Amino acid sequence: MKVIKRDGRAVDFDREKIRVAISKANKEVKPKERATREDMNEIITYIEDLGKKRILVEDIQDIIEQKLMELQRYELSKKYIVYRYTRALVRKQNTTDESILGLIRNENKELAEENSNKNTMLASTQRDYIAGEVSRDLTKRMLLPEKISKAHEDGILHFHDADYFIQPIFNCCLINISDMLDNGTVMNGKMIESPKSFQVACTVTTQIIAAVASNQYGGQSVDLIHLGKYLRKSYNKFKKEIEGKYKGKIPDDVIEGIVQDRLKAELKAGVQTIQYQINTLMTTNGQSPFVTLFLHLEKDDPYIKENAMIIEEVLRQRYEGIKNEAGVYVTPAFPKLVYVLDEFNSLKGGEYDYLTKLAVKCSSKRMYPDYISAKKMRENYEGNVFSPMGCRSFLSPWKDENGNYKFEGRFNQGVVSINLPQIGIIADGDEEKFWKLLDERLELCKEALMCRHYALLGTHSDISPIHWQYGALARLEKGEKIDKLLYGGYSTISLGYIGIYELTKLMKGVSHTDPKGHDFAIKVMKYLKATVDKWKKETNIGFALYGTPAESLCYRFARIDKEKFGTIKDITDKGYYTNSYHVDVREKIDAFDKLEFESEFQGISTGGCISYIEIPNMAKNIDALESVVQFIYDNIQYAEFNTKSDYCHVCGFDGEIIINKDNEWECPNCGNKDHSKMTVVRRTCGYLGENFWNVGKTKEIKQRVMHL
Repeated sequence: MKVIKRDGRAVDFDREKIRVAISKANKEVKPKERATREDMNEIITYIEDLGKKRILVEDIQDIIEQKLMELQRYELSKKYIVYRYTRALVRKQNTTDESILGLIRNENKELAEENSNKNTMLASTQRDYIAGEVSRDLTKRMLLPEKISKAHEDGILHFHDADYFIQPIFNCCLINISDMLDNGTVMNGKMIESPKSFQVACTVTTQIIAAVASNQYGGQSVDLIHLGKYLRKSYNKFKKEIEGKYKGKIPDDVIEGIVQDRLKAELKAGVQTIQYQINTLMTTNGQSPFVTLFLHLEKDDPYIKENAMIIEEVLRQRYEGIKNEAGVYVTPAFPKLVYVLDEFNSLKGGEYDYLTKLAVKCSSKRMYPDYISAKKMRENYEGNVFSPMGCRSFLSPWKDENGNYKFEGRFNQGVVSINLPQIGIIADGDEEKFWKLLDERLELCKEALMCRHYALLGTHSDISPIHWQYGALARLEKGEKIDKLLYGGYSTISLGYIGIYELTKLMKGVSHTDPKGHDFAIKVMKYLKATVDKWKKETNIGFALYGTPAESLCYRFARIDKEKFGTIKDITDKGYYTNSYHVDVREKIDAFDKLEFESEFQGISTGGCISYIEIPNMAKNIDALESVVQFIYDNIQYAEFNTKSDYCHVCGFDGEIIINKDNEWECPNCGNKDHSKMTVVRRTCGYLGENFWNVGKTKEIKQRVMHL
């Protein structure tokens, strides 16, 4: 029997610990009130005879109290209860020591794997995590209602980003880069005027990104369409300068050629500035900015030619990659790229198809960019096309006082996600019970989300001038409260959800790809959407339904439920739940059917959605990828490629990790044999999860896993 400790660890049941605990309480009472050795054996035998594979430590303590009362050891039972309560108070007073010390000693594995762009070995990152652990502790003990904290611990819901909740800061945003570049801004008390060239505009953009990222958590998105005018400014400057020197002395076409050469050099340097600064600077969070660059063209844009040049250069540089410390070109994690497919670049003979071909070539090697269909997005968002926020959530359409749609300069207040499979496990096929329990838990989620909202309410603009006073989100007065930006749908607040697939399997016995399961899954999705719409009407706050891209949460919910309910076939036995509405990775479905199927769910999950396509290394099969991209434009709003090839994090090798003569994983490029510095894919299913080689306890098992 395994005992589940309060911190989630599973340890072997030890009968002597019960005897020691009761013996300590015995010392506090008179001899006639004490439990005898036979009494202790009776209690221990009762617990062992329960025949459980796992039991919570709190349940053991409850049984001890109950049995002492049955044995009429009332005074002893009272002492045991007081002792237990005292220990609980001690734990409540200090819940961070071990977590922080484990971080400093580099022993806190959960924190080390939590965020891909944070290196927990660095002092700056550790400092942020230490502050985060203190914030998480205070949030749990003092700032959240106890029932919300308990619901989070029990895996009923997930209160995202508790490590930042103590501060009045928010999740993701769309930076109003147009306003900040055109009208100037202020950083660290210094005026930054409107740039006069493309190179300066790129430098200022990265400075803005760093300043914004340092004063919030979550991601930032920047629409590069606003840089086109600055490339035009550089062109005009070069033209004037060269004509001033050589007009009438050399032919006009030669002058134009010189101007274009200088413009291309500035274009390359400016894009390099964005790419390298984002990857080399570090925010106050001890990480690179979690930034998304939005790459799209608008038909009536007067700078469409310049913006096409910018997109082409961004894609070209991303395809090349960035050199790592070993001098090998690798794929940088940031900035993320989102490329928009429209009628003129959807590979159907459009003027800008060459850009999409370059984007597909980049995807085949670097997995970026993601793709958005302008056609499908306009259907879902009142004719608008706009960037997702860094966390891939979407804003709802909102109009200003002049009736104009506005997306940039808006933000997300925070996220709470609901564990749908856990409801299905408890309901056990009983739909009446399911809907009742879903309502109860949605109300818990609403209360948790309102905690997010109230934490921001009353915040003064001085808390982050770059956001609230100098244009990233607003231009409020000093000392002015941000409250008006929290209502009316200007900002969103998101209900996330995990495990539509598992829920449907539990309630209907089939996947949501089965017609019987599909109807139920769509009914649940529409109910979730109707619920957040109802909350929006009740509160005048922009509630939205968000397909949470929270891979680690998929594992957390599954782990909690396995400890609570044991191993359930096709549910907790996998070690993960599927993200939002996604088709489970083990289902036999091709990329086209998957995209077409999931597109219906994206139309409901308008507060955030993305679909993934798992592909092998496609460097030599670009035509196939182009076909998928064409299909994305016609059928689904938002999709991303995940490759199934192995990857060495030491040298950047992107191919197939070999098994050497000593039966070890080895990178064929650099000879790396450190498993923690490589991603190796299971050949049979393309699984990209945790380090599965750890199951190799014997040579025979190692060989079998390596074969997979």
